[in-house]
Amino acid sequence: MIDSKKILEVGKRVIKIETEALNDLNSRLDDSFVNAVNLIYNSKGRVIVTGLGKSGAVARKISSTLTSTGTTSYFLHAAEGSHGDLGMVHRDDVVICISKSGETEEIFNLINVFKTLNVPIIAMTGNQNSSLARYSNVVLNIGVKEEACPHDLAPTSSTTTTLAMGDALAIALLECRQFSKEDFALIHPGGTLGKKLFIKVKDLMETGEQLPFCTVNEDMKKVTMEMAQKRGICPIVDDSFCVVGVITTGDLNRLVERMENFFHVLSKDVMNPNPKTVELDMLAILAFQKMEENGIIALPVVDKNGKLTGVIHLHDILKSGIAN
Repeated sequence: MIDSKKILEVGKRVIKIETEALNDLNSRLDDSFVNAVNLIYNSKGRVIVTGLGKSGAVARKISSTLTSTGTTSYFLHAAEGSHGDLGMVHRDDVVICISKSGETEEIFNLINVFKTLNVPIIAMTGNQNSSLARYSNVVLNIGVKEEACPHDLAPTSSTTTTLAMGDALAIALLECRQFSKEDFALIHPGGTLGKKLFIKVKDLMETGEQLPFCTVNEDMKKVTMEMAQKRGICPIVDDSFCVVGVITTGDLNRLVERMENFFHVLSKDVMNPNPKTVELDMLAILAFQKMEENGIIALPVVDKNGKLTGVIHLHDILKSGIAN
């Protein structure tokens, strides 16, 4: 086994080579990139991304990134394309073919079909004089001076530049489409962003029998029982059920420090008369931020008229995953 110093040297050398490859890619980005973006943006169809081997793995990732950022895309396995999967390609589509050499036989076998369908081809290749480059409408140069592999064999720097080119296409298209974070969340409802933009206070709050509350003239014995049974907060309401105060475990602790026998004390004499509240349709992430800013673990939920409708707890927000 090589020593730790040597291991670090290898790691740093790989990252240095790949960083230089990305810098070279950035320096030669030109109108071909603009043409590729315009070709996809003006297309009425989807983007079909194809490749084989390591290029195929990168093609699958690029296709996924395009789809998740507003450009519908499908991955076509280059080897499977000749065995029926070409049926996914429509005349309105755009095809991105990825091949470092530009001479991948399986991809070249598909080109005649793409041409028959009059589907425009965007090549990502490191060989600008390759067969793939000659038959493509737009050529994006993903060539590298060297792979990070010491034998200059295993695709490393070249897959890095290809992936970066795909990301650049996806984000440029995102900007062209004015694809917002709300759009992103709509197609990622299970992700953290989707939850942040869609989960509201009313989706997480406690209601019904689990909703704690007392009136202004009830004594602290009743309040203490409510807090003990219903998670440590007690909104105080008036005759119209509007929230006029709140008693928390902190308020209860301070009361205990002042007097031993406090059950006779009325809630209106202990409550905070200026409680922090949130409304039903507020995003839960904003309620979480309000809790953090004020150092509290629960908030009364009110409707537009100030009437108590629920209580939302920090624990339930954290459990939902939106605060991650």
